[in-house]
Amino acid sequence: MAKGRFMDAVLWEWVNLAARWLHVVTAIAWIGSSFYFIHLDASGVAAREAGDKLADGLPAGAAGEAWQIHGGGFYHMVKYLTAPARLPEKLTWFLWEAYSTWLSGFFLLCVLYYRGADLYLIDPAVLALPHWGAVAVSIGALALGWIVYDRLCKSPLGKNDTTLALAGYVFLVAVAWGLTHLFTGRGAMLHIGALMATMMSANVFLIIIPNQRKTVAAMLAGRTPDPALGKQAKQRSLHNNYLTLPVVFLMLSNHYPLVFATRYNWVIVAVVLVMGAAIRHFFNSRHAGKPAPWWTWGVAAAGFVAIVLLSAAGPRHAVAAAPVPASVDVAAVEEIVLSRCSMCHAETPVWEGLASPPKGVRLDDPAAIRRHAPLIRLQAVLTDAMPPGNVTGITAQERRTLAVWAEAVGTEAVGAGVVR
Repeated sequence: MAKGRFMDAVLWEWVNLAARWLHVVTAIAWIGSSFYFIHLDASGVAAREAGDKLADGLPAGAAGEAWQIHGGGFYHMVKYLTAPARLPEKLTWFLWEAYSTWLSGFFLLCVLYYRGADLYLIDPAVLALPHWGAVAVSIGALALGWIVYDRLCKSPLGKNDTTLALAGYVFLVAVAWGLTHLFTGRGAMLHIGALMATMMSANVFLIIIPNQRKTVAAMLAGRTPDPALGKQAKQRSLHNNYLTLPVVFLMLSNHYPLVFATRYNWVIVAVVLVMGAAIRHFFNSRHAGKPAPWWTWGVAAAGFVAIVLLSAAGPRHAVAAAPVPASVDVAAVEEIVLSRCSMCHAETPVWEGLASPPKGVRLDDPAAIRRHAPLIRLQAVLTDAMPPGNVTGITAQERRTLAVWAEAVGTEAVGAGVVR
């Protein structure tokens, strides 16, 4: 690799790391504040409804209070349904956590998926998109997805939270299915997560914060704020709360081929949406002082078993049609791996943009190939995660050959004549 290309690869690797670090940190800040205020909202209202004696001294317009202890100090929070009689001189707005998370996430999407669309977005066996086309479809899907979701919320369906939740669920599952017919499995899973994150961030940017600003402006003008503004903002905030866990799962899924590179990956999304909602319902109920809905953990456990079983269905592009060889020549296996994998997984990768083999895995000599047999089986047999987007054109018959070889190596079947 020429020195210029090597330095370019090193630079982009560090840009990738910096963007990912920033994204994770901002996401932690956003999720943490979101969960905390959901807890504060539920526990504060519960205190008022319970007729807490301390609540008798609350000011007019207060809906509830919460007393908390942390770090050696006591904290007394009071919640108002609309706004207090007067505003404090300093008011803290919680908005940059959401904005920074989305901006850093989109930047990471550009660095990794748009720059490397041939690897991470485009799968010719799914849809032979040009590079620019894949990027355009990605941006269009995020924008159109938000518009549809927003219209659902503002339609008559939005008057009933349960009906709206069911409509939103069907919409997200349909989008997940559609994306699997446009992108690689990795790209599809990442984009359904990115769409939900876009919906959450846009809720803050376009609904929650503007409504809060209108409330503040009305107070400063001496008018009574419109309660509908707070109701709409609370509905969107609740959506954000229930979407958080599925979004985190999907953002992590690109590291796990059994999620993104298997036949029923979009069904896994459907199950994870239910699991995430069930888990959040448990904690939301506990925060509100209601009886603990322990059944939610049964739903989550059953969902986890379901996605494990779904991941065992095999790769997106079936290999079953390829004939099973009676025996496998080790030299043939080595030729497949060297021709399909070693351009990246070598001491000095020849694939542009790589300064070192991904995850330090080298597949450029017989000993290394055998040592990594379980990994090859996971990435190229049980799933079709590798090669990314099948850029090297590995065939179903070659995957079948690798399957027989990997199984034989795993069971030490070499002496039985399966591998020679």
